[in-house]
Amino acid sequence: MPSYILDWNYKDSVCSFLQTIFPQVIMWRFLRLVSTLGLCVSAFSQSSTVDSYTSTESPIAKAGVLANIGPSGAKSSGAYPGVVIASPSTTNPDYLYTWVRDSSLVYKMLIDQYTSGQDTTLRAHIDNFIAAEANIQQVTNPSGTVSTGGLGEPKFNINETAFTGAWGRPQRDGPALRSTAMITYATWLIANNNETYVTDSLWPIIKLDLDYIMNNWNETTFDLWEEVDSSSFFTSAVQHRALRQGSALATAIGQSSVTSGYNTQANNILCFLQSFWNPSPGLMTANTGGGRSGRDANTVLTSIHVFDVEAGCDGVTFQPCSDIALSNLKVYVDSFREIYDINTGIRADQAVATGRYPEDVYQGGNPWYLASFAVAEQLYDALIVWSNEGSLTVTDVSFPFFQQFDTSITPGTYSSSTLTYSTLTTAIKNFTDGFVAMAAKYTPSDGGLAEQYTRSDGTPTSALDLTWSYASALTAFNARAGKTSASWGAAGLPISPACSTSKALTVPVVFNVNATTVLGQNIYLTGSVGALTDWSTTNAILMSSADYPIWSTAVTLPANTQIQYKYIIVDSGNVTWESDPNNEFTTPMSGITTLNDEWR
Repeated sequence: MPSYILDWNYKDSVCSFLQTIFPQVIMWRFLRLVSTLGLCVSAFSQSSTVDSYTSTESPIAKAGVLANIGPSGAKSSGAYPGVVIASPSTTNPDYLYTWVRDSSLVYKMLIDQYTSGQDTTLRAHIDNFIAAEANIQQVTNPSGTVSTGGLGEPKFNINETAFTGAWGRPQRDGPALRSTAMITYATWLIANNNETYVTDSLWPIIKLDLDYIMNNWNETTFDLWEEVDSSSFFTSAVQHRALRQGSALATAIGQSSVTSGYNTQANNILCFLQSFWNPSPGLMTANTGGGRSGRDANTVLTSIHVFDVEAGCDGVTFQPCSDIALSNLKVYVDSFREIYDINTGIRADQAVATGRYPEDVYQGGNPWYLASFAVAEQLYDALIVWSNEGSLTVTDVSFPFFQQFDTSITPGTYSSSTLTYSTLTTAIKNFTDGFVAMAAKYTPSDGGLAEQYTRSDGTPTSALDLTWSYASALTAFNARAGKTSASWGAAGLPISPACSTSKALTVPVVFNVNATTVLGQNIYLTGSVGALTDWSTTNAILMSSADYPIWSTAVTLPANTQIQYKYIIVDSGNVTWESDPNNEFTTPMSGITTLNDEWR
């Protein structure tokens, strides 16, 4: 049976309390005395590990980003000024190109650092980026000219010439991300009395991208992984943000004639975004095509790239602490618990390595550093908002997420003065640090971040020194430190009732089973509906043993539906089913259902 039979939620609360009243030296002496009980050593040690990692990795990641920017970056030889190479890797894979998406995400991070005062030495880099992208906009390419679709071209040579080989095109997230980065810079310049440069130099570049979005957002696009040609949640969400910010900028510089068109299409995109919600099992479907499960880092990346600290936990714009974003994150993370060898033996309420999507086979289908950092960043962002608002809210939709950390939790709003709030936020902070610790575990001693680390043993693989990996580490570290970017106007955006998601069609169900196991065995849940993996044993839901011998999990299921299910034991790949008949019940129309079973 598991050796961790103490309630980890309780331990986390005690640990948090002890750390507030004891100096670190005394605390460590105390920890040595109680370490045989497992009392808070793990959480405290992990926090210290992550503190150390963020401290040492931050300057390495920043240097890694700058090394991949032309013309003087140490690993960007041949790149024109302001051009970001994806990676210096030239074989298996060859990433010595510049992608509009990657470049814009990287420069959004650098612009945030510059405009916030975190790094005031970046001005020349930013000006080079603007000049480079202005040139790239005008390059005729296989997607067209600047006026006939060429802005949807995803990838260029590092000397700003067209890449003419076969590729997944168009990719319509690039113009949105590029304009968002430049608008952020423009807004800062206006606040610092440089409106003329914005109007004369930046606005023409930004307007090209915004007009492209306005006229093409409802056309299909290859997703950010360049594989699926359909509608993409990530692409639509960043397009919506760009048009909102673009409209505000246009108003600020006296270009209000364009705002009506931008606002109209922004409203249409926001309505369209609601249609990606899949209420059972509670996830945002990443793409409308592709034939996959929909569980995809695309959606977690969406949440962090549309984060607006002033929007609270708004679900309409998929803010990190919204109930649908938290539900989605749990479903996404859980989909990787059983497919990577390096996740073997990790409890159901702890962090694991995550990748792009569970069906991935590219370069072996491995975990990605940027995926681990994205999960952490979403939850750090959520913790920031809860702290600012002085409370957190558990709904029926987010219940399965919160139930991981407190099995007695019920829907409601919990003030920061309550023990429940402290218990949850402490446990979630430890859980979140676990994703950074996972990346740290598989970061080589020199701090270099590749694209992926292998699913078998965590060895860095695929493209080395991936610029996006370094940038994702830096934004996650900033979020952990409580740093946020400027608001983009996400708060209080109205949508028509016809656009609302159908949250009432599902209900949360808690499955508890009393089952005695031996070391190495785990209990899983599977059943007759998609949210219960359609009787799959390979994708069955790992249950938590935090209250051993009670194994528990919470799942969002269709309301008023007859459900059949069973528990299984998995031990070194061997599956043992509980005896017949199937367990059976009908979900109610509303409320939480708790099922208490005995292993048969």
